[in-house]
Amino acid sequence: MGYLDSLNITGSALTAERFRTDVILQNMANQNTTRTEDGGPYRRKQVVLRENSMSFETQLDKAVKKTDGGGVYAEQVVESGNPFVPVYDPEHPDADADGYVMMPNVNSAEEMVDLMAATRAYEANITALNIAKSMAMKALEIGK
Repeated sequence: MGYLDSLNITGSALTAERFRTDVILQNMANQNTTRTEDGGPYRRKQVVLRENSMSFETQLDKAVKKTDGGGVYAEQVVESGNPFVPVYDPEHPDADADGYVMMPNVNSAEEMVDLMAATRAYEANITALNIAKSMAMKALEIGK
């Protein structure tokens, strides 16, 4: 593995965690949205991360070129299948005949935990990037 490979891996992780953070913040912003373009309440979204270089061609290139590649990317964003939360509010414009409004399946506590995990992963990758930068600086000082 070369020096630039470690930077590419860390960079891909930073990009993926930033995207994950954006989706979590979108969930938190829409936790009270009862009407979307689809007509129903907002559905919680989650990011599926996947390891880079899983195809046969990529594995073959790695073996021939003696590189590791690697990294991570956001493969897809999926909507949660959890049921909506019924809340009694007969005055709400989206209330049904019984006075219940279907609220989004977004749990604030769960979103905060996911946000802290994404933030910690981002910080860990920043630390790895700073270590790689420090190693490069030390390597440049060898010739002095």
